[in-house]
Amino acid sequence: MMKLPTNILLPFLLILTCYNHHVSHMMIHAQTQSADSCNSNLNLGNEEITFDTNSLNCIPVWSSEDFILRYSQAGPNLWSFVLSAPNTNSYIAMGFSPNGRMVGSSAIVGWMATDGSANMKRYLLGGQTPAQVLPDQGDLQIVGNTSSLFSSSSRLYMAFQLVTNQPSQRLLYAVGDSSNPLPQAPSFRLTQHRTETATRLNYASGQGTRIKAPYSNLKRAHGILNMLGWGILIPIGVLVARYLKHLDPLWFYAHSGIQSLGFIFGLSGVIAGFVLDNRLDAKVGKHKGLGITILVYGCLQILALLARPSIDAKTRKYWNWYHYSVGRIMIVTAIVNIFYGIHLAKAGSSWNAGYGVFLGIYVITVLVLEIRMCKKK
Repeated sequence: MMKLPTNILLPFLLILTCYNHHVSHMMIHAQTQSADSCNSNLNLGNEEITFDTNSLNCIPVWSSEDFILRYSQAGPNLWSFVLSAPNTNSYIAMGFSPNGRMVGSSAIVGWMATDGSANMKRYLLGGQTPAQVLPDQGDLQIVGNTSSLFSSSSRLYMAFQLVTNQPSQRLLYAVGDSSNPLPQAPSFRLTQHRTETATRLNYASGQGTRIKAPYSNLKRAHGILNMLGWGILIPIGVLVARYLKHLDPLWFYAHSGIQSLGFIFGLSGVIAGFVLDNRLDAKVGKHKGLGITILVYGCLQILALLARPSIDAKTRKYWNWYHYSVGRIMIVTAIVNIFYGIHLAKAGSSWNAGYGVFLGIYVITVLVLEIRMCKKK
């Protein structure tokens, strides 16, 4: 091969080095521009935000969704806000709540339409359904010529000023679901959010803390009691009755004790559910109906135990059919309602995975014991 002189290669090497350095600089610059943090200044140009942003306090208010809030008191009865969040092709929302709950609060919602136009509206969160979320209502007094929403470096910026002596410290944030349509004229109906959170902000210190959902401990107790009672103990009691009958009469006392304990836990969970329904007025009719059905099945099993005929009675065969059938239907219904309840509560994949692991072990145990029983026969 012919070897080129160094004085010919040197200019090309210099050009290549400068090009690589320029590309790397552009990539670093692009990555920097696509992010926002409280360590960076809000340099978006005077044409985007009409009020002064130099003295805004900054706090990350929702780390999992990368929400950043900047705020300051601009006058005796005037407050400035700039909310920054990733542009997920859906809406972002910030609400001011009197009690930390979504229902009854007033919110400001912003989104970029498919044609690129910016939209920003007030909403009154009058209920939990989209029809109860009312546009252009609520108690927020926004200075009209200060409101703006725009996209910059893959983020949405929602800026506004409120006329108020002291904004509510209980703030709500929500992200829309990109699979749902954006609000459109004339109704501007807001679809169900993908996720939300509630925080308490001390405006003087800039410290923010997350507000636990109302009755969160009662919700957790409702789920645990029902899962433990109807979904774990009672199925285990069925295993005892079917595969341990050679340990007579121990199997009967173990079966009765486990089922009774499961019924007590399940009944306590249903009662907790009624209390939640009364306090939260949640729209969970199907879940509630299934829970009542399971409770009825459990009561029927208790009554069947009290009316159990002797083992040599002619009606014992029919009683067995009834007892086995109602018990199995109750367990299947309970399993369905447990997963449905996890879905309604948005409890996360850990609850599904935990109960799914138990069901997997349970099914494997049943298969092994059933095979052993068949071999003995």
